[in-house]
Amino acid sequence: MRSTFVWTIFLCLLSFPGVAQNPIPRQPAPPVRSDVNPPNGDADDARNRIAHDLEKKAAKDRVAALKNDTDRLLKLSVELKQFVDKSDENVLSLDVIKRAEEIEKLAHSVREKMKGPN
Repeated sequence: MRSTFVWTIFLCLLSFPGVAQNPIPRQPAPPVRSDVNPPNGDADDARNRIAHDLEKKAAKDRVAALKNDTDRLLKLSVELKQFVDKSDENVLSLDVIKRAEEIEKLAHSVREKMKGPN
C-alpha cells in the first residue's frame, strides 16, 4: 500500500516538473471605498496596511516554503528510485523504507501548505 502511494507521488512529480515553479494564484483584494470616513480613519488605515503587509509576507513565505519542500520531495524521490534500482527482488533496504516514509510525510506537509491557512 505504501509503495503504491510512494510510486504515485514519484510518477506525479515526474509528470509535472513545473508544478513547483508555478506560484499559487491569489485573488486580488477588494477595492477600498474612499467615500467612507471612519472617525479613526488614519489609525484604521495604518492598521489595515500593516495587516495587509503581514498577509503578503506570510503568503510569500508560504510559497517559498512550498518551493523548498517540493524541491526536497523531488530530490528524495530520485534518491528513492536509485535505492530501488540498486536492490533486487530478495533484498529491500531499510534505507528504502525510511526514504519512502520521509517522502510520505513531506508530501502530506506540502498538501497541507498548498491548502493555505484556514
